[in-house]
Amino acid sequence: VQLAESGGGLVQAGDSLRLSCVVSGSTFSIIHMGWYRQAPGKQRELVAGISTDGVSTNYADSVQGRFTISIDNAKNTMYLQMNSLKSEDTAVYHCHARVGYYGIDYWGKGTLVTVSS
Repeated sequence: VQLAESGGGLVQAGDSLRLSCVVSGSTFSIIHMGWYRQAPGKQRELVAGISTDGVSTNYADSVQGRFTISIDNAKNTMYLQMNSLKSEDTAVYHCHARVGYYGIDYWGKGTLVTVSS
């Protein structure tokens, strides 16, 4: 499984961005997907997760109500719509997929989101 993120950039507080993660390879073996982020000097943290059918989602408290995760299986793409961005949302955002019976984790290289206040 290969994951490729795009859509990051420099925005101002209050702006919106949409991140995309294109999935290729053995997509049929994916059992769960999500977005994580890592700010400078901090540990990687879960932002949002989604089931492969798009029915079940979960969010970090810090982004609940501002971010929306979605998946388009026809395009093999997962999205993260980010609204009302804050300076504390500044981080590298990584796409994640959990694969197969043993739950092997795959990661994208990340896309940088910088929010200026």
